Amino acid sequence: MKILGILRHAKSDWSDTGLSDFDRGLHARGRKGAALMGRHIIDHGIRWDATIASPAARVQETLAASGLPSPYSYDEALYLADVATLLDKLRQLPESAENALLTEHNPGLHELVFTLVGPDAENDLFDAAAEKFPTAAFAVLELDVDSWADIERGCGRLVHLARPRDLDPELGPERVG
Repeated sequence: MKILGILRHAKSDWSDTGLSDFDRGLHARGRKGAALMGRHIIDHGIRWDATIASPAARVQETLAASGLPSPYSYDEALYLADVATLLDKLRQLPESAENALLTEHNPGLHELVFTLVGPDAENDLFDAAAEKFPTAAFAVLELDVDSWADIERGCGRLVHLARPRDLDPELGPERVG
């Protein structure tokens, strides 16, 4: 069995409309959420043998604010990657890595969960992730494979899901009015 952690980047800052999407960093609320989720991930107790990530500024800032141990492997192909690309990159992970963390963007991450969790493995956590996989969400999937190269549709089971609002209600959806 392999363990895959999935961390979506934290809330991005849209205040500078002159920045490209790739160069957009984190909002102050995003830095707070990334730090909170980083502590949660560390407390969850999994030692990540490999961390692969999009090189976009908001992903790099999420990892920096999280306090998660480095080094991270940034890969240009992971920037806004689709499910096929994500699966390809996961299949290339070193076999020595039992536990890998992927830090990325939506909709790719959300679709990856739908792809890896088969209908017979859907549970309450899956239902919550299906409803919304917000910024800074963290999920853990157990993959019923011995080799990363064997990852395929339906090989996983979602065993953990945490969103910033689950840990701090202040980081829940912003309310208007």
